[in-house]
Amino acid sequence: MISPKQSFVLFYGWFVVAAAFVITFVGFGSAYTFSSFLQPLQEEFGASRGSVSLVFSLAGFLYFALGVVSAPLADRYGVKVLSAIGMMLVGLGLLMAGRAQTILQVYAAYSIGIGVGVGSAYVPTLGAVQRWFVSRRGLASGFAVSGIGIGTLALPPFATWLISGFGWRSAYTTLGVIAIVLGVLAAFVMEDEPARRGLSPDGADSIRNTGSPQSGHDMSVGQAVRTRRFHALYLASLFGAFGVFVPFVHLVPYAIDHGVSAAVAVWLLGAIGIGSTVGRFFLGGIADRMGRETFLIAMYIGMASSLAIWSVAASFGLLLLFALIFGLFYGGWVAILPAVVADLFGARQAGRIIGVLYTSVAIGTLAGPSAAGFIYDFSQSYFIPIAVSAASNVVAVVVTAMVAYREAAPGAPL
Repeated sequence: MISPKQSFVLFYGWFVVAAAFVITFVGFGSAYTFSSFLQPLQEEFGASRGSVSLVFSLAGFLYFALGVVSAPLADRYGVKVLSAIGMMLVGLGLLMAGRAQTILQVYAAYSIGIGVGVGSAYVPTLGAVQRWFVSRRGLASGFAVSGIGIGTLALPPFATWLISGFGWRSAYTTLGVIAIVLGVLAAFVMEDEPARRGLSPDGADSIRNTGSPQSGHDMSVGQAVRTRRFHALYLASLFGAFGVFVPFVHLVPYAIDHGVSAAVAVWLLGAIGIGSTVGRFFLGGIADRMGRETFLIAMYIGMASSLAIWSVAASFGLLLLFALIFGLFYGGWVAILPAVVADLFGARQAGRIIGVLYTSVAIGTLAGPSAAGFIYDFSQSYFIPIAVSAASNVVAVVVTAMVAYREAAPGAPL
């Protein structure tokens, strides 16, 4: 039996979590700098806001959709290999973006770099974390993906500073070098599962002894995707993602349109990062004790409510309030969703099942931010896309709650 002190200080699973933190920091932090580059790219290439927004949407589509491929590849070649390749691609993509001469070349750089790179590393990394933990799975997931929140806090303002001082091309080059160095180093700390080091998942013995239902059923991918629970998670993730990623592209331009300077507006993304980090750390741990599926529903409610605040926000103070609240629930959503998958379907195939599930997030990410940009180009207003984003999360609440509570009845199948 591992003592609490040993589990936090010596158990290798926490090193895996730390490596996952760095990988998500580099991958998603780099992706979410895009809002800082939106106006410079518009001005450089004479492009509309909708067409530039499509750069982020295409990358987001790829990095979520490719999980269905990267997870089985990680099972075959190992999470170290997939993560290292992914981080190299992220860095190379940023370097290529800095040398782009047309908007189409920016599309290619982001698709190959951010899209394929993050897609190669993200789901295998999440799947590995799920296999290292049982009783603390939500907490471990929260720590691992809190790199997204810290990356959102740190890298967009850093990118804005680089752009203002050295230009957008040099900014991309600097970010690319950082991504390669930090990301590849972290990849080599990753480990697929505790058995590789002669260990057991942290807390696994206590879960077996208590017979907790959250130990999972170790379903195959084929079995999982045929369940009503998976169908509900898939639809909810699709609708939720449609609205969730709109602020990451359009919040800074929205603030600038309302008279906030670019140097100040970019800190709204930092505020999302702060809220997101709090959500990942604290909500993940709370959900371990109070029920992760119920908390998933609460995250959709919170994101829908906060997006409603954004729809009427015209001052920096109200936008800051929105960013903090939205970030809190967004962070909780990202942390809890993989743990819910492992709870319902088991940890053994969690990476592959998460990969299939995240194709829904990919579709939502492709559609949401780009649609918001094109609607803005047509109407010169963000009210409609923000309202639709909030409504899509309401749909996610309804879908998840209906199936979860129906299937929770005694004797009900998944």
